[in-house]
Amino acid sequence: MAGTSGTSGAHPDAAISRQVRHVESLLEKRGIVAGAVLDEALDAFLAGSSPLNGARVVARAWTDPAFRERLLADGTSAVAELGYAAGGVQPQRLRVVENTAHTHNVVVCTLCSCYPVRLLGPSPSWYKSEAYRSRVVREPRAVLAEFGYVVASGTEITVWDSSAETRYMVLPRRPAATEALSEAELAALVTRNALIGTAEL
Repeated sequence: MAGTSGTSGAHPDAAISRQVRHVESLLEKRGIVAGAVLDEALDAFLAGSSPLNGARVVARAWTDPAFRERLLADGTSAVAELGYAAGGVQPQRLRVVENTAHTHNVVVCTLCSCYPVRLLGPSPSWYKSEAYRSRVVREPRAVLAEFGYVVASGTEITVWDSSAETRYMVLPRRPAATEALSEAELAALVTRNALIGTAEL
């Protein structure tokens, strides 16, 4: 994966936002769809988007080894088993990457802010920032430390670059001494940052 150098000027999402507004105005002007209908569709999409969805996927993977194998082999199909979609308005491929005792994964989108909204909820502002997008590729250990997560020197860090076609989600390591917890209780331990890889559990 290659990083991108930062550039000054408009926010990287600004051009996309202008294009979206232009398409919306054309749809309304031509009578194809009313603005209120578009707003309702967006609200419905966001209402079903939450990091609780990703947390439930993780808890199932922790408690069901067969599901975990399917999740790592084909994230898109595996999350569909639980009623979740990998992408947003357009279908995307979901790849789930697993943290281990020796490997830590972190997700970024170096070009804009591609992100599995359905599973993680609306992306945090820092994920879309130029500082995070450019620095986490070059110095992931330092960036993670700024989030309060100091990765052991012997642990390899892999940075995954999301795109319009492929989104990533981290499968965190299951915390110790949680064998007696139910799937719902395990899901409650999972944070959005852990699903992105900027925190551990």
